[in-house]
This record gives sequence, structure tokens and C-alpha cells, in this order.
Amino acid sequence: MLRVTATLLRHRHRLRHHIRLNSTSPSPPPHYHLPLNHPTYLIWSSNTSLGKTLVSTGISASFLLQPPPPASHSTKLFYLKPLQTGFPSDSDSRFVFSKLASLSLRLRVPLSVSNSVLRSSLPRSGTRENIGMRDLNFSEEKVVTTAAAELSCKTLFAWEAAISPHLAAERENAPVEDSVVLKMVEQCLREEMECGSETNLLCLVETAGGVASPGPSGSLQCDLYRPLRLPGVLVGDGKLGGISGTIAAYESLKLRGYDVAAVVFEDHGLVNEVPLTSYLRNKVPVLVLPPVPKDPSDDLIDWFVESDGVFKALKEVMVSAYVERVERLNGMAKQAGQVFWWPFTQHKLVPEETVTVIDSRCGENFSVYKVCMQISIFNMSHIFLAHLELCHFHHFQDSDKNSITQQFDACASWWTQGPDPAFQAELAREMGYTAARFGHVMFPENVYEPALKCAELLLDGVGKGWASRVYFSDNGSTAIEIALKMAFRKFCVDHETLLEFSEGRDEEKHIVVKVLALRGSYHGDTLGAMEAQAPSPYTGFLQQPWYTGRGLFLDPPTVFLSNGAWNLSLPESFSEITPEEYGTFSTRDEIFDKSRDTSVLATIYSTYVSEQLQEYSGNTQSTHVGALIIEPVIHGAGGMHMVDPLFQRVLVNECRNRKTPVIFDEVFTGFWRLGLETTAELLGCKPDIACFAKLMTGGMIPLAVTLATDAVFDSFSGDSKLKALLHGHSYSAHAMGCATAAKAIEWFKDPETNHNIIPQGGILRELWDEELVQQISCHSAVQRVVVLGTLFALELKVDASNSGYASLYAKSLLQMLREDGIFMRPLGNVVYLMCGPCTSPEICRELLSKLYKRLGEFNRA
Repeated sequence: MLRVTATLLRHRHRLRHHIRLNSTSPSPPPHYHLPLNHPTYLIWSSNTSLGKTLVSTGISASFLLQPPPPASHSTKLFYLKPLQTGFPSDSDSRFVFSKLASLSLRLRVPLSVSNSVLRSSLPRSGTRENIGMRDLNFSEEKVVTTAAAELSCKTLFAWEAAISPHLAAERENAPVEDSVVLKMVEQCLREEMECGSETNLLCLVETAGGVASPGPSGSLQCDLYRPLRLPGVLVGDGKLGGISGTIAAYESLKLRGYDVAAVVFEDHGLVNEVPLTSYLRNKVPVLVLPPVPKDPSDDLIDWFVESDGVFKALKEVMVSAYVERVERLNGMAKQAGQVFWWPFTQHKLVPEETVTVIDSRCGENFSVYKVCMQISIFNMSHIFLAHLELCHFHHFQDSDKNSITQQFDACASWWTQGPDPAFQAELAREMGYTAARFGHVMFPENVYEPALKCAELLLDGVGKGWASRVYFSDNGSTAIEIALKMAFRKFCVDHETLLEFSEGRDEEKHIVVKVLALRGSYHGDTLGAMEAQAPSPYTGFLQQPWYTGRGLFLDPPTVFLSNGAWNLSLPESFSEITPEEYGTFSTRDEIFDKSRDTSVLATIYSTYVSEQLQEYSGNTQSTHVGALIIEPVIHGAGGMHMVDPLFQRVLVNECRNRKTPVIFDEVFTGFWRLGLETTAELLGCKPDIACFAKLMTGGMIPLAVTLATDAVFDSFSGDSKLKALLHGHSYSAHAMGCATAAKAIEWFKDPETNHNIIPQGGILRELWDEELVQQISCHSAVQRVVVLGTLFALELKVDASNSGYASLYAKSLLQMLREDGIFMRPLGNVVYLMCGPCTSPEICRELLSKLYKRLGEFNRA
């Protein structure tokens, strides 16, 4: 029996509780918080049995078994093995433990070593049956009182079978969820860093098998550890075929957003380092270890001594990369304030300490660098760099506040984002493949698969039943510009007198074509799009001196939740209507009920719109309303107002009667943002033209489309090119955007990939907890609430002088919520939570709970 096995059997009943663990995944998934006061690296391998543990041992020896550091600081290496199979006969943590103990004796460097195993699937003493993962809490140690260096090794989860963790977990009835593994890794790293605040500490987290080997839940390990995004060292393959495997592993890590500090592998005489260095273009160091002795009786101590130079070089690369990363993170906020011109931002109101430094994104969470003061590393500028061979570095000051922590992106990165971590990785692969296959190709008179597939999916999805053509552009505002050109041409074709003028038959006439739109709507920042919206903070002289407002702008009735009831708010134009008769609804569904079309209120709406159009057109025969443009149901940038859908249906019908083309601006509201793929279904009527962007690509890359009917398309048909739609962009229908959109469209509507889809109705299930929504609507600090699909918004109750887009009233509330791990950005005194179509209701409930709690504190402040 191997010594480790005998030792474990003797200690099987010595239960010293270190970490309590729930065997099921928390819901919602936890946020992770990792201090950056010491370097931490993942040790990856391109395949199994390539020497990850040898590399971990060599790094440990190079770090610990060196001349002692300054007297005031001890040195410690923490080795963590989250997943171990073949246990107890195979234990990587014990290998590192035993080899470092032997090397310390050989080199005569005092070293304290310890090893522990927290949980295992081993049967209890006296039984043979696996009963699942259980506390083991085995530990062993060798303490040297004179040692200034310490090695701590730890295994988190161990299975008996020497097979892949996902198979071992299944066969031994010992599953472990990804979130549990990650939370344990985070907890162990945090405990070490907090205890080692006066210690020069290096942490190694060694994976199991290869980069893409499954973890216990079946997730690939490169996906499992992605939320932590720890930098890595890749152990490559020096054997025949190893070049291909090493490159494949490296690409898998880079495609998921990992930083790889170095590639290291054993020399097999094939000089694999030459093509690998060439492929990596010298950006990532490639180090080669001496051949490992094949004699099983060799204790490898001589090999480790021989390899010390390589491991020293690897250690120096790792520490240098760490130092560079932290220095860069420390300087980013200041540098950003000096070189960026942020949109929709008054820079004088953004001090350096309030700038959010985002290290990465995983699914719906930002990984944010948090720092309360500028920090330094052990005389980084001279002592550390001058004596790098010692590799001793001072801890970060105020270490608990200098960290990478997660914040839920409740802005959905400006209303575009939808992917969870799995979907993000899927889209990244799709984008990489398409970029490699197509790069960029021009679009006019050409066809390629991504553009064609995207167009087909659009016409069979959001355009089904009405659209026949797809016009590609690059963002929502330009999609609106195109829609306006389409609508105005269609209007001119449908009205012969205008057509005669357009063909130059009556040059003395002056004809103006304008839009019918709603106050509070917003259609983009380009000049034409701004002309199609009513005066607002976005259109004032300081913002757009050319603005004239080319339209008839009506005040819309709005609907909101307040004090637990849905209310209808009518503008002054409808003062003859009493709120008691038409002002409330018992449920939100009643607001969208098509039976309202025959109500007295529908008649009143219709009369009002008709009179407004008649009065506007009657003022001058040269001015015509050439298009209706609306944001269906929700006015986004205008303050997250819900427009009465009955009123918008009446608008559409009145314009249909006058042969006025109808444009739906679904840039914000489309693709499940409001719970359906298109808000045309929610509104209950079809447009002639519709614009989509944002969520169409899952928020990964800019792309926009303008969909149109055959009749609109035909209005541009003719023998002269001058009659065609002369509008376009160099990147129209760029392949990467189209491929990403196609993948997102399919993913969001498939119940197999989006568990929020109700297959029978083709809608999202309710994401926001009804009880909490009601409670928030009754809060004394809240004026109104709007909740629909992936959107929850509220308006804070303020006096008139503190309301509107320029209001800073919500600033302190948002700061509280950022401390709670929620990133939000307000629209004045309107704050909102926005999730993705795949976000679980449990996550949404947690967001609402934190908001509700903070509202109470905010109201008392």
C-alpha cells in the first residue's frame, strides 16, 4: 500500500472542519471576489500526463528554496488542486508536498510543508459503497520552526477512479456543481491572501487533465474556471504531434479570454519550441525543460535541481506579467480621464476614483478592478526589478480593497447584451470562425452565407407575415435614417402630386415631408434621426444647432404601476376623460387586450389623432406627414415610459387609412427585450418598415437592419440607378456581424438553449418576482414602476427641480447598489434593471431584493 493510502486510512475519522460546502449549486450563481495583492496562476495542460504537477513542483521549488527574503517578510506558496481523480493512490497535492520536503533537505533550505484533502468520494471505513462526496479533512504536515518559507498544498474534491472527473462523479454518485468548485477556489485563495498579508505569497491552481477536459459537471474546465479569469501557464507537449495539441490548447484559452503568461514543456528532441515560438510571434515565452527520467524508481530530485534555471525563468515571467497587469490596472482610470471622450457624460462630474475599471466580462457580470488608493509592490520600481531572481514581493497595501470583483451589468451594456457565459463562448467561436473564413467582403451585388442566413432568419422571425426585404447597416441610428428614406419614397409614390414634383414637373412648388411621432420617443443621434423626434435634452441648441424638429409630435397616454395598481395617465389633450372611468387596470395583461379596440377610449383616441393630422395638414398644403415612426410600447431613452398600446394601434390604423407608411423603431425593444421576439406581436399590428439592432447580435458586435415590405421595395424600382436607394456603409452586412446575429436569433428562441422560452406561446416566462415588484411600486420613494420582459424601471419621487435627464438625485442609490454588486447607470431620476432573455428569474429576484433594501436606506438618507 502506498504511504499516502495508509496515511489517509489512519486519518479517515480525523474530521477538522475547514470549509462547509453545500452539495448543490447556489441559485442565483455567486459573485466572485479575488484579491490581487499576490500573484495567482492557473496551471493548464494541452493534454493529460504532460507534467502539470512537475511544473507546479518546479515553480514551487524555485520560489521557496532560494536565499531568504528580507527579515520582515516570510515566503509562502499555496498549491491548490480543485479536482483530483485516482485518489488516494494518485494525489498531486501530496506529490508537490513530498518533493518539496525532499528538495528542502537536499538543498538545506528550511521549509515547512503541509498537505490537506477536504472532500472525497471514498467509501467510509468498513464499507465499499460510494455514498457521494463527503467531508474528509485529511491533513499532514512537517513543521520546521526555523523556516522562513512555507508550502501549503490542498485538494478540494477527490474521486477514487482514475478517470475524467465527470465520469468519476457520475459513477461514484459524487457530483459537484461548477459554482461550488468556483466558490471553494475563491474562498481558499481569499483565506490564503488575507492570512498572508505580511507574506510574499504565490498561488498556483492546477487543473485536471487537458484544457478542454470536462469537470465534474461535464463543463469543459476552460469554461468552468472562466468566471475567475486567472492568468495561466500552459504546459505544452514536446512529443510528436505536440505542436498541434499545444497550439489548439492555447487557442482554446485565448478564445475564452484567458491570458497565458508562458508555455513550457519537456524536451523530447523534436525542437517543438521553434515552430511554437514562431506561431506565438515571441509574445508568449516558450520554455523547454530537460527530459524527465523514465525510470519509475527515480525520485526526480536530481531532475528538479537540473531544471532549476528553467523554473527560475518561468517564475520571473509569471511575476513580471503579474506586476505589469496590476500596474496597468492601477493607471487605467487616470489615463481614461485624460484620453477618452465618453458619450452622454459630463466629465467634470466623473472624478478618477468613480471610474469603473473593467478587467473582463463573463456572461452578465463585469469583472471590476476595485482599488481605494494607488498601491505599490515591494519597491517595484527598483528593488523588485533589480533583484528579480529573489522573486520576493511585498503585499499590496489595503489588500482587501484591491481586487477583482464581479458586478451584474444591469444596463445590459447599454441595452445590447443577452448572453450567459455559455452563449458568450458560443458567439466568440462563431465570430472567430467567420472572421477567419471571410474577413470582410463588400456587400452590393454579392451574396455569402452569413448574410443570407441572417436575412432568412429575420424574415422568418421578426419580419414574418409582412416583411420581404432586409437592408443591412451598422447601428440603430443609421437604420432609422434608412427607414425614413424608405418611408418618404413610398409616401411620394403613393401620392401622385408629390411624385410629379419629385420628377421635376413643377419646380415652383416647395413640398416638405415630415413625420408623425410621439413626444418622449428617441430614435438615435444622427441628424436625420434627431429631426424625427420632439424637442428634448438631446436636441437642444447646445447639442444640435441644426435641429428644427420635422414632425407632428403628439403627447402619448402612458401606463405605469403605482401602489400595486396599473394606471393610465392621459395628457392634457384628453382632459375630458375621467381617470376613474379609464385610468386603472387590474392586471398588466388587460393593457394589451385587443378587446380594448372597441372601447369608448379607442374612439376618443382615433378622433384625437384624426383631428391632429387634419389640422396639421390643413395649415399648409406644402407640408405632408410622410411617415409614422414609433418606439413600440416602451420609450427607452425618453425615460422608460410605457405608452398605452391602444393609442399606438390607433395611430397605426389612422396612418394606414391615409397611406402613410408606418415605421417601428425596435432597436431597443426588439428581440425579446420586452418578452417577445418582436413588439409587433405585443402591439397587435404590423409595420411597413422596422428597424432592429442591439440584442440582434446578442450584444457582441454592432449590426443593424431595416426590414421592409415588397411595396416599399418596389417604390425604389426603376430603370435608372438614380431611383435606387443610394445609401450604404463600407461594412454593410459584414460577415462577422451577420453570423453572430444568426446564432443569437436561433439561440434566444430555442427552448433547449434559452430556458426562459415558453414553447407554446413563443414568449418569455415572467422574470421579475411579482410580489417584490408590487412592494417596490408601493415604496414611498417611488413615483412609478414599469416592468415588462427583461426590463424593470422605476422613477424616483422628486420635486420638479430635481427631475429629468440632468438630475443627479439617484447617484447615491446607484453607488449603494454598486457596492452590492450591481452596475447601474440612470436616466436622471429614472433607474432601471435590465437583464438578458436567458437570465434566470432567481437572478432577477436577487436584483430586486437588493434594490428594495437599498431604497429603504436611500429614502432615510
